[in-house]
Amino acid sequence: MCYDRLMTLNELVTPLTRQTLSRDVYAQLRELLITGQMMPGEQISLRNIAAALGVSVMPVREAVHRLVAEQALELTPNRALRVPTMSISQFGEITQIRVNVEGLATAQAAARIEADGLARLQALHERFAAEMEKAKPDGARVIAMNQAFHFAIYEAARMPMLLQMIETLWLRIGPILNHDLRSGSKRVGERVAVKHHDNLLDALRKGDSDAACAALRGDIESAAAYIVSAGVLLSADAGGEAAAVSAGVKKGKAAKPSRPASAAKTTKTRGAREKAESSGA
Repeated sequence: MCYDRLMTLNELVTPLTRQTLSRDVYAQLRELLITGQMMPGEQISLRNIAAALGVSVMPVREAVHRLVAEQALELTPNRALRVPTMSISQFGEITQIRVNVEGLATAQAAARIEADGLARLQALHERFAAEMEKAKPDGARVIAMNQAFHFAIYEAARMPMLLQMIETLWLRIGPILNHDLRSGSKRVGERVAVKHHDNLLDALRKGDSDAACAALRGDIESAAAYIVSAGVLLSADAGGEAAAVSAGVKKGKAAKPSRPASAAKTTKTRGAREKAESSGA
């Protein structure tokens, strides 16, 4: 399997031009989580974040408290700060929620998307497909392009409160997607996500909300089934495993809690999402 070179936090974030603004710190950390540039179990140092952003520890602490409240980050019993790991039970539940909530946004987008929105989606899809064609796709770019494609659809629904709910879900699910699109799996080699995106884009062009939702469900559930089968999730109780199965997720071998990654390392640049939107960048 192929893994990307890990980069330091200093390479991932952009120094802030205004001092002690927790909102800006929050926005950068949130972006890293949503775009899957941080790994489950990765430990985070407040001092390292502050140094990378060029701010004091106080705004970092305020931003981190917001993310902990949103369950995007967590404090361990020994008070270490880390990206949460996820159990089979939790993953099955969030998969069910995503299918329904993101499905609603997709159905609305099918009815409301306009020509410029379809053109934007086509461009994003072509870049995603081109990256997936490579012998060794850039994992960070693939994850960012996948996220950009999905959110271009959800934005086309023109339902801001619904979009905010989806963003909150992706704060939790973004890091987990590392195990799907970054692992060099058979799913990546066979370009399964590209096929689902093809079907989704075709349905949106036709204004077919049912077909669009079916394509989205296939995309979400096929990724979820692979992640569970890969054994990267923590063990769950029987009820949780039943929830995972009912969500269309096949049960797999649960992983034991792993040693968290270094606080100074994560995956790729914060700019990957912006590159996914730019032509050829």
